[in-house]
Amino acid sequence: MQVKHLIAALVAASAASAFAQTYTIEPNHTYPSFEADHMGISVWRGKFTKTSGTISIDRAAKKGSVDIAIDAGSLDFGHAKMNEHAKSKDMFNVEQFPTVTYKSKSVKFDGDKPVAVEGDLTMLGVTKPVTLAINKFKCIQHPMLKREVCGADATGEFKRTDFGLNYGVPMGFSPDVKLAIQVEALKAD
Repeated sequence: MQVKHLIAALVAASAASAFAQTYTIEPNHTYPSFEADHMGISVWRGKFTKTSGTISIDRAAKKGSVDIAIDAGSLDFGHAKMNEHAKSKDMFNVEQFPTVTYKSKSVKFDGDKPVAVEGDLTMLGVTKPVTLAINKFKCIQHPMLKREVCGADATGEFKRTDFGLNYGVPMGFSPDVKLAIQVEALKAD
């Protein structure tokens, strides 16, 4: 009888681990973007055009991980002069801090769908906790790539001053930043 239970446990364990999947960020469909105050009179929106990383998800075990690297030099406001200034020592200081990272600590699920990620954002050499709400999540068999692809829309908020990005605050700029992240990731082979 015990051998039967051991075999059943091994089959169950291998089946459960079969649900753990790793996905590679698809850089042509992933653009972390943000909104930041401009002197209280308007909102500037920017995005980063170069992102890489991996996402792992095990829906059966309700576990996952997110490990993202963002090229800070790929910052794009759609305004060349603003891009240049934002990349300088006044703001993102991309020469000294070329990469922004986000690493999860935990992923929260509702049923088999991830709904939030608690993790650490590292920017300008400072690491602080940032929670991302996953507003939309879906996986499909990609019709052209013939591989599974998962996509999500995530949002979050933080104060840029917590990371030492203080430019403009003495002039009345709000330190509040809203994130909006569209991400697509391909199942690793």
